[in-house]
Amino acid sequence: MNELSQTIQDKINSLAELGDQYAEEGEFAEALDQYWTAWDLLPDPKTEWDAGLWLLVAIGDANFSVRDFAAGKDNLTTAMNCPEAPGNPFIHLRLGQCQFELGNKDEAADELTRAYMGVGSEIFEGEDDKYFEFLKTVLKPPADGW
Repeated sequence: MNELSQTIQDKINSLAELGDQYAEEGEFAEALDQYWTAWDLLPDPKTEWDAGLWLLVAIGDANFSVRDFAAGKDNLTTAMNCPEAPGNPFIHLRLGQCQFELGNKDEAADELTRAYMGVGSEIFEGEDDKYFEFLKTVLKPPADGW
């Protein structure tokens, strides 16, 4: 794959860092503005760039944080088109949570299972218990327990 010019890469990194700062402060609208501005700097096809993946994940995570589950599902689903996305436990977790909140239980079960299979129950630490409790209803417990 081609590399971005240093100028574009620096702009994207700067915008993403500012977006992350806003997100850490709970200012998600501002964070999303920064992430989308960075996204717009990527050449097409945007999902082929490493930055495309982490920007879409940051966007989807911010969507989830403000309970915009439909946008989160859409952005995280788009992220799954990036080469390194499938199998990433965090992406599967957030996508599963969005699907759960939208009432898409089969899709939620699939994504949450993928998150669990990636790193185990620790992926659910710090998350609302309802997601892991839901997962327990669709999986058999492992031999050594949850």
